[in-house]
Amino acid sequence: MLKRSTSCLLALICLLTFAVMTLAQNQIMSELRFTGAGNAEKNAGVWIDGQYVGYVKELKGDRKIMLLPGKHEIIVRQAWCKDYVEEAVLEPGELHVVQVAMTKVTPADPSSATAELKISATPTRAVVFVDDQFAGHVDEFDGVGRQKLKIKTELMKGSITEAGPLVSAN
Repeated sequence: MLKRSTSCLLALICLLTFAVMTLAQNQIMSELRFTGAGNAEKNAGVWIDGQYVGYVKELKGDRKIMLLPGKHEIIVRQAWCKDYVEEAVLEPGELHVVQVAMTKVTPADPSSATAELKISATPTRAVVFVDDQFAGHVDEFDGVGRQKLKIKTELMKGSITEAGPLVSAN
């Protein structure tokens, strides 16, 4: 009976220690939340410190962004829009809200376009770059009236350590 009581007490101590450590970690980490008014903002891709993390509308719940305190560069990209860039200094336990506002830029003359592209890929949340410029997400290129050339692929899984920023500074 003593052995069983000791085991229960040890389990309780471990559980309490874990709870205290989790609470302390939550007080140290900073959370980023993203808001955007229109579809351009909600479907825009997000890069933090040069790494792609997802698009605005999916970065919540289980996919919320938790960062260590300090200075972080946040870039939000959408096709035919100027990049939204914010440098944020996050404090421990801070909830930082990024209010994304995309500014449209005038695209090149569409009459000079020579082809359209329909893309079907897995995963559908993958980002698409054309000539080293962010063009959107795979699911934005799947639709009626967009197909001149069809590329269908399944992307190979890899490690996050193999991922780069994918956009050059030039």
